[in-house]
This record gives sequence, C-alpha cells and structure tokens, in this order.
Amino acid sequence: MSYSTVIRGIKRLAANVALGVFLLALVLLACRLWPHPPLSEDRPLSSVYYDRHGTLMRLTLASDDRYRIWTPLDQISEQAVNGLLLHEDRWFYYSPGVNPFSLLRGFWRSYILGGRMQGGSTITMQLARMRWQLNTRTPSGKILQVLRALQLQLCYSRHDILEAYLNTAPYGRNIEGISAASLIYFNKVPKDLTLPEALTLAVLPQSPRYRLGANNAVVSDRLMQARNRLFRRWQDHYPTDPNQRALFRLPLALRQPEQMPYIAPHFIEQFRQQYPQYKRQDTRINTSLDARLQKLIERQVKAFIIRNERHGIHNAAVLLVDYRDMGIRALVGSADYYNRQIQGQVNGTNARRSPGSTLKPFIYALGMEQGVLHPATILKDVPSTFGSWAPENFDRRFLGPVSATDALNFSRNIPAVYVASQLRQPTFYKFLQLSGIGKLRSEKHYGLSLVLGGGELTMQEMAKLYALLANRGLLQPLQIQKTTPAFSPVRLLSEEASFMTLDILRQHRRPGDTLAQQPSTLPVYWKTGTSWGFRDAWSVGIFGPYVLVVWEGNFNSRGNNAFVGVDAAAPLFFNIIDSISASYPDLQEPKRPFPKKLRRVDVCLISGNLPTRWCQQKGKTWFIPGKSPIKVDTVYRPVRIDKQTGDVACPPYDPDKTRTEVFEFWPSDLANVFAQAGLPKRQPPVSHCKNDDAEVDGTPPQITSPLKNTTYTLRQSQQGRDEIAFTAMTNADSNIVYWFVDDIYLGNSASTSTLRWRPVSRGQYRVRAVDERGRASSRLIKVEIIN
Repeated sequence: MSYSTVIRGIKRLAANVALGVFLLALVLLACRLWPHPPLSEDRPLSSVYYDRHGTLMRLTLASDDRYRIWTPLDQISEQAVNGLLLHEDRWFYYSPGVNPFSLLRGFWRSYILGGRMQGGSTITMQLARMRWQLNTRTPSGKILQVLRALQLQLCYSRHDILEAYLNTAPYGRNIEGISAASLIYFNKVPKDLTLPEALTLAVLPQSPRYRLGANNAVVSDRLMQARNRLFRRWQDHYPTDPNQRALFRLPLALRQPEQMPYIAPHFIEQFRQQYPQYKRQDTRINTSLDARLQKLIERQVKAFIIRNERHGIHNAAVLLVDYRDMGIRALVGSADYYNRQIQGQVNGTNARRSPGSTLKPFIYALGMEQGVLHPATILKDVPSTFGSWAPENFDRRFLGPVSATDALNFSRNIPAVYVASQLRQPTFYKFLQLSGIGKLRSEKHYGLSLVLGGGELTMQEMAKLYALLANRGLLQPLQIQKTTPAFSPVRLLSEEASFMTLDILRQHRRPGDTLAQQPSTLPVYWKTGTSWGFRDAWSVGIFGPYVLVVWEGNFNSRGNNAFVGVDAAAPLFFNIIDSISASYPDLQEPKRPFPKKLRRVDVCLISGNLPTRWCQQKGKTWFIPGKSPIKVDTVYRPVRIDKQTGDVACPPYDPDKTRTEVFEFWPSDLANVFAQAGLPKRQPPVSHCKNDDAEVDGTPPQITSPLKNTTYTLRQSQQGRDEIAFTAMTNADSNIVYWFVDDIYLGNSASTSTLRWRPVSRGQYRVRAVDERGRASSRLIKVEIIN
C-alpha cells in the first residue's frame, strides 16, 4: 500500500470522525435546545401563607401529604449550595452526570468485598432516582439510573439539575426540599441560613432516617457528628473565622412539623376555597390578615366565652376589616376551631343568619338620601299598621314622637318600618341587592319585614355594608390578599347621607355609660341586633380604620334568651375595641373631607322643623339643601285668649282684654300616647272664630327679589357664578326669613341680608318666604339657562 493511499485513508477517517463529532454535537445541541418541561412540573407543592407583615401563618401539605416548596437556586444560601456539593458531589460541574470512579468504588465495596451498600451516585443520579422512583439496589436498577442521569444531563443544564435536587431531596419525615426543611426546622427562608444550619441540612438528605431520631427538637448525636465532619472539610476549602467555629459548639434545635404555626384556620380555608389555583402551584401567599390582631381577638373571644358559659353562651364569631383597603385583618370563625360540640370548624363569618336590627342604619341612610327625613325629623312611635301587618317594638312599648336619631339608636321598630315604607328608588330590598347580598328571596316574600331582620346575610356581607358607610357611600369588595387587582368602587349612597348616618350612630352610648363618664377619644359608630327567637346576637360598628362585626349564637340555630345584642354581643364588641386601643395607642380615625353639600341648621327640637319665636327648645341638625325635608314648626302656636272668659279671642284684638298663650298642637295619635304614658298634654282651646288664620297678626315678608312673574336667563358657562338673589322685607317683630323653592328648604337669611340660589335646570319655580312667626308670602318665577 502506497504512502499516498494511507494518507487518503487517514484523511477520510479524520473527516468521518469530524463529521461524527459534528453530528453528535448537533444531536446534543438539539437535545438541549429542544423544549423540555421544567423539572418542577407535575410536582405537587405546598403553599406558604403569611400575614401582611410577613409572619408565617401556615404551611400546608401538598396533595401527596408532603411538605414541598419550590425555590429558585438564586434564592438559596450560597453556603447551603457549597456545603451540599462538598458533601455529595464535589465534581458536579465537571462530570457528565455520572462519576465512573465512584460507581466502580461502590460496586467493589458492595458486591466484591460484601460491605455496606454504597451507590456512588452523583447529584444527577440521585435526582434521576427520585424523579422516576427507581429501585437502585440491584445492578439493573443502577444501570437504569445511570441512563436516566445521562438523559437529565443531556436535556437540562447543571443549574436546573442542582435546583431540582435541592427542591426534591428528602430532609426527614415527610419534608422534601431545602426550602420546606429550612422553614420548618429553622423558621427562615433558605437564603438566610447560617453556616451551622446550612451544613446541617447538607448532611440530612444522605440518610435522614438514620440521622433524625423520634424527637427532632434537638439535633441528634449522629446528625451533629456528620455536620461537624463536613465542617472540618469545609475549613479546608473555604475561609472560616473564629466566630463561625464558635457557632458549631452551640446546641442546635430543630422545630418539628407539629410545632408549625396554625393561625386563623377558618381564614386559610376560605382563602384556599376562594383561590383554588394556589393548591396547584408554589407561591408565597401574602394575605391581608394581621396575625397580631388575630391573636388578640382570639384571646378576647376565649376569655368572654369562659366568663359567660353559665349563661349558655358557648360560641361566637368575629370579623375585623380595615375599610381603607377592605382587607380582612382578623377572622375568628368560631370560639374554638377544635371543639366539635359547637361545630367549631364551621366558619361563622360565612354563615347566613338573621341580622336583627343591624340593618336599620341603612334604612335611615336611604331615607336621608331620598329626602324622607333628616337626623332631627320627628317620627311617630305609635301603634301602626302597614297593610295587614302591625309590627311591635322589642319592649312592646311606644315612645310617641321621637327624633330619627333617637329612633335609630333606641332601635325602635315602628319608625324604621315607616321610613322603609317611604323609600322608592331604590327600595331597601333593591339596595341590598345592589350591595351584593346573596340568596335573597323575592321582594314580595319579605315585604317590610326585611327591615326588622326578616332576611339573612353573612358577617362578611355585613362588614361590607358598614364599610360602605365608613367610605362615604362607596361599595367595595372585601379583600383577603395583601395585593389585589385594582377595582372601581360603586357609589350607593351620597357622602352627606353616609356622614349623617354615622353621626347618629356615634351618639349611641355604649353599655354602662353614664353622662358623668368622659367620652372616648376614639369615636365608635355602632349598632346591635337581636334575631327573632333569640337565635342571634349582633354588634356591628366602626372605630378607627376598622369595621368590627361580632356575632354570638349557635350554628344549629338553637335559641337562648341570653342572645340579646346589647347584653351579649356588645360587651364582647367593646372588649375587643378597648383591647385593640390599648395595644395600639396611636390608633386614629382616617381623616376624610367634610361633605361639600352638608349644612348645619337650627331646628325646633320638638318637631324637627324650623323654629319660630314660640319654640321653647332649639337645637341643631345636619341638613342637605334641596333634599332634606323641612318646614316651619307648627307644634308651638300662639293663641289669643280672652282674659275674662278664657276662650279663644277673635279678631280684632283688644290688647287690654286679651293675652297670648303658646300651646302644643299634637295629632290625636300622639296625644293618646302621651295620655297612656301618664303625661297628658294641655289641650289647646277650641276656636269658634270664623277666620282661624288670623291668629298671628302682622304682615308677612315682602319679597323684593326675585321679581314677580319675571323670567331669569342664566348662562351655563358661568359655572355657578350666575345666581338669583333672594331678599325680603319683614315686619318689625321678625328678624329671620326661611326660603323655600317648590317646598324645598334652601336656607335662611336675616331680614337685612341676601340668600343666593343657583337653579340646576330651566322651568317654573315657586319661591316662598316664611318668617319666624309663620307668616308667608310667595311668587312664581321662570328660569332659562343658555350656553
């Protein structure tokens, strides 16, 4: 064979080898670049729940009853990674996934010398065994493990393989992965592990059963010895200061899984039901809960139940919501989660119960919104029928005339039903529907009984309603996550109606308070409720930035005469408020801008209307100009009496023979209530005069502006600066003029001053001026509005 032939053969061989190497490299590159499912896929994972401040609340089991958390490699302590590689596979970054020398050494010692079984597995081989559940105690199983390891090395990067191993390695009992082990044993994330902790976890996966005894509270001798041997090797490879050496002489405790926190179980269960996707993926779940507030409220509930068990009070539920972001800060679903006798695992905050009188504030808010009443409006608490229904008060008594403020705070049923009967758009039923109250029957089914707790709702729905008042009429959903997607609030009440309702509730005196006691620096806006049959006792309110809902009762709906809102639920309600205020002394109510349209006006307290000169007791009330109903008082009226006969004198009056007396003119139903209560009113004398309207002498106000039968043209572009002036001349005995437009009260002015009015639409209006003696005059005007 010639020299040239050999050269050509060598060249062909070299070309074939190069081609083979190229094709092999191409295949390897294709295998690496071909999309592969991540190594974390199909691994059931635990969920880690934290409160809003980062306090661990609960670590759940994965679906296969393992504690397993997936953590990226860059979030694991470098010391933990280096310690693992030093202990398990020093040549990890250089071997093809299999270490032939380790395999031969293991085979020689296990099968030739007959010693203890040694596998010689690399980290990649161990990951293959765990991933495909291989039996590697037989030669065939070992070969399959090697092939699978090569497959992993071929398809995934070393970064992915090391990350997967650290997240699936066994760390004793049912704990897998360094993140779960770090959290359970040391209560920290793997990035924060100290060197003794990191090396402890590095030696655990090799033989967790051998190195962990039955009691894991303190590190066993075997585990300590293995860790210290690794530390001696560590010092040969990494610089170590004396402080680190001293740490290895200290005892090291391992927390057991049974000692993991289990905070707010009802809340966590609701979270898992509301967000089922978190059961299938690992994530750090940051909730809206405040663990400190949760524990504080749980202690108050437990202490209250212990004190009141003799009264048959065995169960309670509490909900605390921060209305600024609508986050649930505390949720106590029952008095004892583990007590089967009270069905403790039922989440009482999601149970539908009769609310009693706790919904009455919204009836009054709607009434103020729709111009039915204002806080000082006098309502009748007298025997009344509404169709075929004759409701009664809780105490079966009637108070007669009562202001809207007192009617709400004293929880009178008759006035509340009357106000509800006057609501139109929306009715009380429609309002509850708009508020998202679920599972309501038809409006016809309830009728007006819905006012007194005829329907059912949950504590969480109740909290959302009261938060609507705190947020000045804006409805927002409750939140259980710390961060939630943005949402647009829905306005259901005006700022003015919400403010006035809260101002009424603020005057509701807490149980046991007396006039001698100083008011709390933190106002509380609250209401109680008792359901029919004494099945539910409620106390709901607002303080600082929180809405607090307290319920007491039995989940089986068994009644108990002790379940009265003001006697049973209110004490626990205020115990919680006082405890929170003591624990958070800087707690304050969020500042809100004052409603722009709200005004403060003088009224005659006995009627809630504008005072005349004969009114004997005056006060102030909130008022929405153009919306709140009001007129001049007619209860106190002057009557001219003949001095000789004592009868009503008829005009013309002789000042020497007549005198003026002021009487209270009450309708017959209210007069009967006074008489039944033993407080009969002095009967006004009967007038036999032909013209009773002449009881008040003098001239009525003379309107000087606006002009009679005049058309006023206003420009829309003036944006409120183009107004109509109201002025009037009054009799010498009158100083105040009350102004009305179409029977809507606008305000008052002195006889020498001007009131200005800006109409919102074109049309014909009747302007009326009434002085403080009840004398009135009026005139018609027309208004045109142009661009």
